Amino acid sequence: MLYDKLSDQGVRCRLCAHLCIIAEGKKGLCRVRENREGVLYTLVYGRTIARHVDPIEKKPLFHFYPGSTAYSIATPGCNFRCRWCQNWEISQIPRQEQLIAGHEASPEQVVAAAERAGCRVIAYTYTDPTIFFEYTYDTARLAHAAGLANIYVTNGYMTNEMLQMIEPYLDAANVDLKSFREETYRRYVGARLQPVLDTLSRMKALGIWLEVTTLVIPGINDDPAELRDAARFVSRELGAETPWHISRFFPAYNMTDVPPTSIGSLRKAEEIGLESGLRHVYPGNDPGEANTFCHTCGQLLIRRSGFRVVANKVGPGNSCPDCGTPVAGVGLHGATGK
Repeated sequence: MLYDKLSDQGVRCRLCAHLCIIAEGKKGLCRVRENREGVLYTLVYGRTIARHVDPIEKKPLFHFYPGSTAYSIATPGCNFRCRWCQNWEISQIPRQEQLIAGHEASPEQVVAAAERAGCRVIAYTYTDPTIFFEYTYDTARLAHAAGLANIYVTNGYMTNEMLQMIEPYLDAANVDLKSFREETYRRYVGARLQPVLDTLSRMKALGIWLEVTTLVIPGINDDPAELRDAARFVSRELGAETPWHISRFFPAYNMTDVPPTSIGSLRKAEEIGLESGLRHVYPGNDPGEANTFCHTCGQLLIRRSGFRVVANKVGPGNSCPDCGTPVAGVGLHGATGK
């Protein structure tokens, strides 16, 4: 899906913002879409390299059916080349080893497995769902028909055309905002910042429940001015109610020479987010609790231990039981399990 035929059997892929022009017999930057005699093929349809039942909080989504479980799937490949990739063993394998690994699982089998596991949600995650779009599209339609929700955990580098196609079946997304500097995206990720910002704004406008994650990396994107710019974009362009997850970095992949993010840096990023007007800022990869409070009266609404919800006081209509202030999110009231 989503490509144009060009002269000399070339094609232009319209799936992500790279808009790759692919010669006959070659692959796109993601290494999982191949031009065969002027026809663009996906190499990963139904090819799952990871399938797990996860807490929704692990995605992380804290304001979308908290306490529920997500049947999580991925195929190999990615359209980014992040030097710090936490899942590089599966995201970069087509690029590094020219290998499309995984096990066959049809959309029907994925939905049936999610139902058997008692999951409320199917999550397209671990690698980027953009590069296995056709698989997510067919699975998401079946999931909706079965009463399941669909979520993307994504780098946000999809085209508007792709987003419009998946929107009727996409209920929520967590989008990585890896930096708020163009130079960082180009140097460390192999992409551009603006298409990610465009996707965030479009998702918000379409009514998809949205949460944002920034991995705070020492010396890369932890400058207070940059964090403030990112927080202000989330607050002003996406809304103060949008949860911002700021996660602690640990050395990985091609960035093992950078130390882990200090707890002090994470606390400073949290302060910056709150000072910028955000109501819900959540530290990740942090030994402390990441709880949800009423932004008006300060009442503890959802208490978490790791990825587990241990108490939920959100009232009917997603409201604070003490002051009645609405709490942004989907399915918050009474949600503590599947």
